[in-house]
Amino acid sequence: MALSAIWGASFALIKVAVDAGVPPLWVACWRCVLGAAALWAILALRREAVPRTAATWGHSAVVAVLLNAAPFVLFSYGETRVSSVLAGVMNATTPLFTLLFAVVTVAEERHPGPRRLVGLGLGFAGVLTVLGVWRGLGAGEAAGGLLCLAAACCYGAGFAYLRRHLAARPYSATALSAVQITCGGAELAVVAPFAAGAPHWPGPGPAAALLVLGVLGTGVAYILNLGLVRTAGTAVAAAVTYVTPLWSTALGALLLAEPVGWNALVGGLAVIAAVALTRQPTVPAARRKARQPVG
Repeated sequence: MALSAIWGASFALIKVAVDAGVPPLWVACWRCVLGAAALWAILALRREAVPRTAATWGHSAVVAVLLNAAPFVLFSYGETRVSSVLAGVMNATTPLFTLLFAVVTVAEERHPGPRRLVGLGLGFAGVLTVLGVWRGLGAGEAAGGLLCLAAACCYGAGFAYLRRHLAARPYSATALSAVQITCGGAELAVVAPFAAGAPHWPGPGPAAALLVLGVLGTGVAYILNLGLVRTAGTAVAAAVTYVTPLWSTALGALLLAEPVGWNALVGGLAVIAAVALTRQPTVPAARRKARQPVG
């Protein structure tokens, strides 16, 4: 619940920053810089090994583009045009994009099966409902929604790349995350001054939002996610995907007074149901043991 609340609140925090005039590129950059600082501090306290190979840093730089730099910027730009409620619902499509990219890149995912294909179809029907395609795609809200959808697509590609090139490396998740987000911060720090000008003080409220977004939403959240996977298993960790849009919707409506249209609710529920359908069923340990050949 803590992890889903942190990630759900991220969309409201982004909204506070961009509404205060912080350029989207700088929202993304500060998020990475502050998140990396938190992770390196935790890494030092735990005295865990730091990746030193060129291959690990190179793959981490690619993952940083897909999981940090590009989606953070896209979500920030998207939220200059749409509510944090809609952005949170678009983020819930990440597992659907992850499955699509995994089908292409991971051998054991090449045959998703009819249940997961139905889930994909339902999910993207939900996206069209959230976007309100019957109103046309020329409006600013639709364009912002598509930017958020592109960010979720980046997440899907990034998770597939991460699984293939970094997941099996002999480093802790904290160490790999610290390297990854450091690369993302460096990439954005090179681009942001030229594309968005010098940073400026946005005021205490937006500055606090950026601090929480970076330290908690981009730093500590990785540690919580790792602990959840290790202590409760991937099935419980996957449940975060279902709860995050509920938090983003509630916080956007209650704290930012954002409207919640019927299409966002119906489409969001369709997306959550679709994610549930595309999840691989967990096989009980006893059944896995029974399936093993005897002798």
